Amino acid sequence: MIQDIAPHCFDNTYAGKDPKENDLIFVFDKDNVLCRIENEKVFFPKGRDLKDHKVTYLFRIDETSYFFCDAKETIDGYAFNSLRSIRDSIDHDEMMLFGVYTAYHLSLWYKDNRYCGRCAGTMEETKDERALECLNCHKRIYPRINPAVIVGVKNKDKLLITRYAKGFAHNALVAGFTEIGETLEDTVRREVKEEAGISVKNITYYKSQPWGIAQDILAGFYCEVDGDDTIRMDNRELKYASWVARQDIELQPTDYSLTNEMMRMFKEGKIK
Repeated sequence: MIQDIAPHCFDNTYAGKDPKENDLIFVFDKDNVLCRIENEKVFFPKGRDLKDHKVTYLFRIDETSYFFCDAKETIDGYAFNSLRSIRDSIDHDEMMLFGVYTAYHLSLWYKDNRYCGRCAGTMEETKDERALECLNCHKRIYPRINPAVIVGVKNKDKLLITRYAKGFAHNALVAGFTEIGETLEDTVRREVKEEAGISVKNITYYKSQPWGIAQDILAGFYCEVDGDDTIRMDNRELKYASWVARQDIELQPTDYSLTNEMMRMFKEGKIK
């Protein structure tokens, strides 16, 4: 999956430092990132390319530090490309894809919190930790992550396969965000009921995955249908929902998502 970058080592300990010449700098414009694509490989600006710009330290992978720059202009030799378009170019380089997604998540937090939500004062980066502090009321805030669930609903030797009404066109599983006051297990029950009209039991945690493209932390669960297995699909959320036998499950074209791993594990009989 996207976070499986071993033997590379990810270190998100905050360090307020300047970039070295070969450290990577990410520049985002909405859901586009500044890069150069050559022979299906993606290259990002380095410290030497943005010496005169303000940058913010993000994290380190192995010995390379990664930074975010809120620049508006392009750099010679580089152009803005959509995250979706570069994903296919680097989907065999899990380390770099993970770096881009994680950097995008943090960059959105910095951009979305330029002003204080309490008094509308200007927020400034702190020097001692990854936080923003209001210059007026001194309220300090920290990066936020949206919890969400991915649910593999089992019905004996079949799995509930869905497709979203909009956006991603390939097979998926029931998914949704956790609401205030809910446990993750409550989210599983509610989302399955809302999207497919089905009650579930025996909810079992599988694995989690950071998903920076939507600022999420995804928690994967398997569960079993409880009682009536008639699907009552929510047409606002889904365009397809069906019980699919193991051998007939069609996987996604890439293997970086928790959703695809969970479908594959069931298809291969590793989840009973």
